[in-house]
Amino acid sequence: MADEKVDVVMLTKNSERMLKECLASVYKNIPVNNLVVVDGYSVDSTLKILEQFQKKYGNVVLIQDGGTRGRARQKAISRVGTDWFMFVDSDVILSDGWFEKAKELMKKDVGAIWGMEIWSAIKEMRILGLFERVNMKIFQERGGTHDLLVRRKAIEEISIPPHLHTYEDAYIKSWIRKKGYEVVAVYEPYCIHYRPETVWTLRGSISLIVSDLKFAVRYPQLLLAYAIFSAIVLHQGLSRDIKARL
Repeated sequence: MADEKVDVVMLTKNSERMLKECLASVYKNIPVNNLVVVDGYSVDSTLKILEQFQKKYGNVVLIQDGGTRGRARQKAISRVGTDWFMFVDSDVILSDGWFEKAKELMKKDVGAIWGMEIWSAIKEMRILGLFERVNMKIFQERGGTHDLLVRRKAIEEISIPPHLHTYEDAYIKSWIRKKGYEVVAVYEPYCIHYRPETVWTLRGSISLIVSDLKFAVRYPQLLLAYAIFSAIVLHQGLSRDIKARL
């Protein structure tokens, strides 16, 4: 089973910024059966980039939908045909050998495997180590779909609430666990997440913090983790603002 090809699910909307690099890393590190893309009616060069990969590999399945991320993921899941499939964000770069490392964890009681998400903006090793530990704790409660390998059987009959534009990843993770499967989180393989530059402005940093704290208040055990997480976000944002003004 671990040697079979897997479908890859990706959501796009005006994703030209990192899409070429992201798809190159997917095809390099994942045995892609079909690339199932749900696009939110992009008006930049996203569709042209997807056409280029379709010409090269001939396995891009394009769906267009203007709804929420929850609805988009549900539509994509309905097109998955492999025993395992993978969610990949359109602005991440997968680490070398991602699937080869992950397939060692594809045990019969495992429903999903998540690789650590590392923000590209974090350069200081001291902060990176802290970030990874906090991010691991947050994933264990919330989940994440930046680079998530999923057993299709573990999400059979799932119906993601169509109003969920955020926290649909939490719903998916909760569903898998309720089905009796383990969700494994590891530091390696991992992905590098190239968040937009706007995230690292002071306004963008605060917006990201507010969004995450909405989840944290529902899970008091995560408040300390999110407090540290927020401090890292603010540190990165302020550092960027200071450098921009110099």
